[in-house]
Amino acid sequence: MAATLEEAPRRGWMLVKALMRFAFMIFNNLVAIPSYVCYVIVLQPLRVLDSKRFWYIEGTMYKWLLGMVASWGWFAGYTVMEWGEDIKAISEDEAVMLVNHQATGDVCTLMMCLQDKGRGKSHRDQQLLLLKKHLENNYRSRDRKWIVLFPEGGFLRKRRETSQAYAKKNNLPFLTHVTLPRFGATKIILSVLVARQENGSPAGGDAKELESKSKGLQWIIDTTIAYPKAEPIDIQTWILGYRKPTVTHVHYRIFPVKDVPLETDDLANWLYQRFIEKEDLLSHFYKTGAFPPLKGQKEAVSREMNLSNTWLFLIYSFAVLSACMWYSIIEYFYHCLF
Repeated sequence: MAATLEEAPRRGWMLVKALMRFAFMIFNNLVAIPSYVCYVIVLQPLRVLDSKRFWYIEGTMYKWLLGMVASWGWFAGYTVMEWGEDIKAISEDEAVMLVNHQATGDVCTLMMCLQDKGRGKSHRDQQLLLLKKHLENNYRSRDRKWIVLFPEGGFLRKRRETSQAYAKKNNLPFLTHVTLPRFGATKIILSVLVARQENGSPAGGDAKELESKSKGLQWIIDTTIAYPKAEPIDIQTWILGYRKPTVTHVHYRIFPVKDVPLETDDLANWLYQRFIEKEDLLSHFYKTGAFPPLKGQKEAVSREMNLSNTWLFLIYSFAVLSACMWYSIIEYFYHCLF
């Protein structure tokens, strides 16, 4: 009873803080999203006159929206530590991120990671057809650079048992920290976006020649997310902030797309191998608290991911001022008409 009474003030404060954060999230969405929509509507003439500039502006504003979502976790003390290869070097090239999926918070974590890197968005038989159509009709015309893909097709806790049963039936490795990936979406993305050389082989980047700008998709970024004690953060925690400050760890490996096979069976085996390696990476992390060093390194090097509070203040200020401006404009025309 004494312990319960002692915890009451702390739990009460946690509840008040969670309610305040929820109210802030609602206010944020009511201010930022309508402003974004109004700008996109008003800028439609620019889309006709200069579509490249229009999509650049739209992409910038969309990135600001993602930055706001990332800030919800940042203000709660949910930070990110990055490991492995530095992907900033290829942030202006076209790339696909292959990410393990544990909880809804994975997306928020990536929103934070990508604030200082490339810009991108990501989307079973009908869905794959829709993805193919979207890539063919919209991706290139809107100057998108990166696609985020979760090949497992669902959360770890929901797919693990099914994946292990499939692995046992097909003599594949038994995985516990990840599940066997599905390769349909990956194949569609590669078949649509990878540029072809005259000999039919894929044209892609070489890690030692970062300045060469081949057309089409150039890189596969193998991205592995690890949470302390294997306890993932969900979207509710990200918004309400009732969990203690936590550092999420993200590991990167870069593969030139020219080294990725495009035939179905070979691609499936390539993806399986990447997720087997993810299993090893996560096993090492959960045992030691760190990812293993890259080849050629004696020690693993980590980099703390930071969001600029000044930059967050500016985009929030822009959102609030924009909302006030659009409200005044709409109110003026309403009174003029009615």
